[in-house]
Amino acid sequence: MPILLIADDHPLFRAALRSAATDAVAQLQVLEAASLDEVLAALESRPDVDLVLLDLHMPGNHGLAGLAAIRAEFPAVAVVVVSANDDPRVVRRALDHGAAGYLPKSAGLDELREAIRCVLACEQWLPASLRASVARAQSSRSDTELAARLASLSPQQFRVLSMVAQGLLNKQIADRLDVQERTVKAHMSAIFERLGVRNRTQAGVVLRELELADPCRQIEPGP
Repeated sequence: MPILLIADDHPLFRAALRSAATDAVAQLQVLEAASLDEVLAALESRPDVDLVLLDLHMPGNHGLAGLAAIRAEFPAVAVVVVSANDDPRVVRRALDHGAAGYLPKSAGLDELREAIRCVLACEQWLPASLRASVARAQSSRSDTELAARLASLSPQQFRVLSMVAQGLLNKQIADRLDVQERTVKAHMSAIFERLGVRNRTQAGVVLRELELADPCRQIEPGP
């Protein structure tokens, strides 16, 4: 029985996704999460999850960082990004960082059903309206290199990097991970080497490069 995790902070949108998903796939088990922390906790407790529908701008996730975290810690799980942002350059970046598909929130239920079926069949999926423009949006060298460097980190190293980006000190990271501080220092040395940076400030900046503005929350300029 396939297992789907719907990750979105809007209950009504989760309900719509659940309804469409269960129509698309027989005997589908559906889990839900309303924040990135809940997503990672669900994947930790249920390593048999097959597919995540991931909102790019749910609490704890600001763009592609959540996608990178899932791909680093749970590489066997397929992720379809769900977003109101349909900029072909953003879609291209998501694919470069390991997304198995991209679903604009404006997509219809038929497209959602097709996306779920395709990705569960181990195929990449994009809506027909975006395929040509995404194909023309070439991967930037910086994004390709960043994706490769992040992919070289172990799951624990990625967790450490995420906490560094949040401004935590080594002792705080050690407490959260329940490891010794020297273990964190060893991880930091490996992170610096693999990311090609010299200090924790530069390491944090690398992860923050994955942040994206939420088009639903941008303030319209006044007259």
